[in-house]
Amino acid sequence: MTELVNNNHKVEAKLYGENIAQLPLDLFIPPDALEVYLESFEGPLDLLLYLIRKDNIDVLDIPMANLTSQYISYVEQMKIINIELAADYLLMSAMLIEIKSRLLLPKPEASEDEEDDPRADLVRKLIEYEQMKLAAEELNVMPQIGRDMLGTSAYFETEANKIPPEVNMNDLYSAWVNVIKRAKQFEQHTISKSELSVREHMTSILRALKENNLIEFSSLFNEEKDPIPKLVVCFLAILELSKERLIKINQQEPCSPLYIQLETA
Repeated sequence: MTELVNNNHKVEAKLYGENIAQLPLDLFIPPDALEVYLESFEGPLDLLLYLIRKDNIDVLDIPMANLTSQYISYVEQMKIINIELAADYLLMSAMLIEIKSRLLLPKPEASEDEEDDPRADLVRKLIEYEQMKLAAEELNVMPQIGRDMLGTSAYFETEANKIPPEVNMNDLYSAWVNVIKRAKQFEQHTISKSELSVREHMTSILRALKENNLIEFSSLFNEEKDPIPKLVVCFLAILELSKERLIKINQQEPCSPLYIQLETA
């Protein structure tokens, strides 16, 4: 490859997009066929960092005279090949010249406090930029969807295995209190003698569960017609069936109505 060295900048010669090591003597090259490609940079800080690392310069001790000369030379070279310069490059040129001038000026002898290094702000910006650039390179190495892999999705139609909450004594007590409250609204002050059997109510509840596997707790009580003693016996029958593990009491969600169903083996 033919290399042209100008102020430590390398340029490449290409013919119709292909690198050429040596030009044939009998080859006619149109004026627009040979293009010069300069190494591109993302901005003025990127160019400065390139010049510093190329010459192995300590970023904390930058020789401003040499760096400014190289930077301005590169900018002038970009002008020669008709590259449209961004305002940031020209602004950086002015900043470098200002820093270089401030370093060349003699320090006042009467000043007791040591002046800040004119390069401090530039050094800080370069260090921050280099850290961001290294982080971006690390992220770029990581696999990316669309570049290194293709995203995909799949749909599975499944039923969630929802586990209903366990019914505790407080839930059962609250349900029973609600039954009693409704019963008191229809309570009649009549005295009657009746025999109430817990076993008969247990049998009646089991018979109803065989016809309907799931029964709401409150539907087992007829608050409008049945007296409170009969409601109590019905409640005792439910407790006895639960104790003998013939039925189970559950609910779909917390604080939702209770349901009774036959216990499966």
